[in-house]
Amino acid sequence: MKLKVVIHEAEEGGYWAEVPAIPGCATQGETFDELLSNIYEAVEGCLAVDIEDIALAKNDRILEIAV
Repeated sequence: MKLKVVIHEAEEGGYWAEVPAIPGCATQGETFDELLSNIYEAVEGCLAVDIEDIALAKNDRILEIAV
């Protein structure tokens, strides 16, 4: 899966980025390299779902896929 990330220069220095395909998914970094690292963590965190809060019926299954 490929996601487009919009990278902005922060007024106070450093960078911040947002992922338009995932509402509310944004991060920042003091350097460009730090920002790139933080983007991966932000996307993973935004896509993570706690299945404990989901009601499952007896025959329901949970499937984890890589994209």
